[in-house]
Amino acid sequence: MAESDAREHTKHPRHVAIIMDGNGRWASARGLPRTVGHQRGAEAVRRTVEASLELGIGYLTLFGFSSENWKRPKTEVLDLMGLLRRYLKSEIAELHEKGVRFRVIGDRARLDQDIVSLIEQAECLTGGNRALVLTIALSYGGRDEIAGVARRLAAMVSEGALRPEQISEQVFAENLETADIPDPDLLIRTSGEKRISNFMLWQCAYSEYVFLPTLWPDFGKDQLIEAIDEFCQRDRRFGAAVG
Repeated sequence: MAESDAREHTKHPRHVAIIMDGNGRWASARGLPRTVGHQRGAEAVRRTVEASLELGIGYLTLFGFSSENWKRPKTEVLDLMGLLRRYLKSEIAELHEKGVRFRVIGDRARLDQDIVSLIEQAECLTGGNRALVLTIALSYGGRDEIAGVARRLAAMVSEGALRPEQISEQVFAENLETADIPDPDLLIRTSGEKRISNFMLWQCAYSEYVFLPTLWPDFGKDQLIEAIDEFCQRDRRFGAAVG
């Protein structure tokens, strides 16, 4: 699909979410340390942000580090946190210049305080930007997010601020970390795996899923357009009967 077609198609996704998978396998296939795969994965993030801006995508959400990823070997986790620090220090100024709003969802309590401070500074600096909303899911799990909303609503009921019968899908959604952005239209997973791995379980209820064989370090504009092309061929009925 041509780039102009992707931008002009009436069913162009407003919000694209991506499970970035395959860094380790990319490195292993080349006899390289997993760290190199993660570094190349960071380069793919840059390419994907630039492509999203070019294609007119309004919201891009990337699954950067899951709550389950803390179980990985300590050395790999330390390498990933170091890479995150470098990204926050080196990329945010450029994102700001391009009009990108940067935001993070997930459990920040498990992140080192200096990383939390860098995230807060980035969110403050870019908070007024509108060209693209870039959300990074860090220390994030969909089930944990849903459980957290349930706890907050239960506390509100206990305090008398909310009646049980007032809890609706809308009220629940308004208490998610993504309450201020639309649900993903398109969810992409790279590397050929066909599962969503506890990512945005509530938000992706009616997303279109596209699974690509490409390993994340090789992902770029062409692969994004390929996924959008497949998205555009689908008939989204949201549970309605076929006409």
